[in-house]
Amino acid sequence: MPCFMCGARQTDPARGASPWRRGVRADRQVLVCPRCQTEHDWTAGLDRCAACGSASLVCRLGEVECRDCGHTREAVRDQDGPADDRDLVRSGAQSRDSGLSEEVAAALSRVLRRGPTPD
Repeated sequence: MPCFMCGARQTDPARGASPWRRGVRADRQVLVCPRCQTEHDWTAGLDRCAACGSASLVCRLGEVECRDCGHTREAVRDQDGPADDRDLVRSGAQSRDSGLSEEVAAALSRVLRRGPTPD
């Protein structure tokens, strides 16, 4: 899942806690990369807890839970989501991800061209 703000893709993490942050937007789980956390008010576009106003929400198993106060509610959304939320990634992110299929194809070629297996 890419960063919902810039579209950056996660790479293999180093040991320890991930620097990426989770949030909820339009009752969908989203991720925010470390760069966007420092360069933007990354909580501005996220849903807030109805009980305490926190943006520390997680969405799982059809529920949205606040990590600060524990308040839970049912996640409600359309099949396609709201019209303005169909593309959670802001402009410019698609151009960075346009080569994803080519990267995947190249990686598969490298892995699958190991040579014939011995009988």
